[in-house]
Amino acid sequence: MTTKAKPSAWKNRAQAIKKALVGSNGKLGLGAKIFLYVMLTSLGFVYIYPILHMGVTSLKSLTDLLDPSVQWLPHQLSLDNYQKALEVMGFREHLMDTLLVSFLPSLFQTFSCALAGYAFARFRFKGKNFWMACVLLTFIVPFPVLMVPTYTLYSDYGILGSILTMILPAAAGQGLRSAIFILIYKAFYEQTPASLDEAARVDGASEKRIFFTIGVPLGLPAMLTTFLFSFVWYWNETYTTSLYMGNAALGDTHSVSTLLMELSKFEDSYKAYLEKVSGWAAKMGGATNIQNEAVTMAGTILTILPLLIIYFCLQRYFTEAIDRSGITGE
Repeated sequence: MTTKAKPSAWKNRAQAIKKALVGSNGKLGLGAKIFLYVMLTSLGFVYIYPILHMGVTSLKSLTDLLDPSVQWLPHQLSLDNYQKALEVMGFREHLMDTLLVSFLPSLFQTFSCALAGYAFARFRFKGKNFWMACVLLTFIVPFPVLMVPTYTLYSDYGILGSILTMILPAAAGQGLRSAIFILIYKAFYEQTPASLDEAARVDGASEKRIFFTIGVPLGLPAMLTTFLFSFVWYWNETYTTSLYMGNAALGDTHSVSTLLMELSKFEDSYKAYLEKVSGWAAKMGGATNIQNEAVTMAGTILTILPLLIIYFCLQRYFTEAIDRSGITGE
């Protein structure tokens, strides 16, 4: 009896240790929790480190930049870097340009993609699979292939240098990465109960009224997600904006330039600023580049600051939208 009980006792002990380390019944054990937190901390550090580095560097004075022993704790905090960055980038003027280029196309894209996704999810029509393949094709085909014909088309219509070059494609469901948003809406509306639409049709509601009274309220989580992603992508877009709207030779008195476009040419703008303000010659390349590092980091922080503010203000609604987008139908 004693010899038979020993293997059973060891087996139970091993299972208890395994349960404590790995867990069971959906509960994580101590070992699994440690591994999970270590991985999350490591991934979080990878994403947070660049922001911490930019923030610390932007507050360093020239003396701290030249001192290799100063890494994370500057001896003196210099807010003058932000003042210089505001002046070099023309922050107020170009902030309005950036908001205009980001907000309006995102708003139009959110609505147009909702219409397309709702139609693909709710209606059966001839060639549905073909048109869905065309939507996916717009995402697969690289933009440089379409750059020349698109530029020629906008030139023929006379809208180059205008915000219409960003609004019209978004309103037609062909804005930045519209195919992804159409797929999101399509998957979302396929999961919502179709019986609500059928009940509204029995009551005599038109398809337009069904969309606005049932589809839009149900699709608010997907709409919020689409708008936030679209806003961020339009905010960070510099290539198409500079190509279609940043041409001052088109006769416009004001050439649109976003904060990201100003940041891309910050080095030259800062040297011109030094020449204008203090007469510091650009040929002093070494000192100029060292000082410019802190000011450039300040300009980078100012560029991403509006996005961070928007995210922190809408974080709760964004999280709820992601959770609610997993709703299942009947």
